[in-house]
Amino acid sequence: MASLALTLEFGGGMELLFGNVKTHKVTLPAHLANDRPTNIKALIGWIRDNLLQGKPELFISDGTVRPGILVLINDTDWELEGELDYELKDRDTIVFISTLHGG
Repeated sequence: MASLALTLEFGGGMELLFGNVKTHKVTLPAHLANDRPTNIKALIGWIRDNLLQGKPELFISDGTVRPGILVLINDTDWELEGELDYELKDRDTIVFISTLHGG
């Protein structure tokens, strides 16, 4: 497979870091680095480098999403799917929702 078509969704305020756009349809190379399958860890780096318009520290911490961001892979909590090691598949939907709210 030469590429992966993904839907990336940002909610709970996360969209503010991405140009106020909640849904991004993207196409990624199937292998981002070192001939390894594209996984969530590689995707997070790609998002940082290609989509993020706000402060990176509000999205990423220590190579993963920062605490307080819920990640869903095809409507399933990423903890049940292997988190950073989940191998992306064509037409996956990845959702990032901030659970932290100012007051």
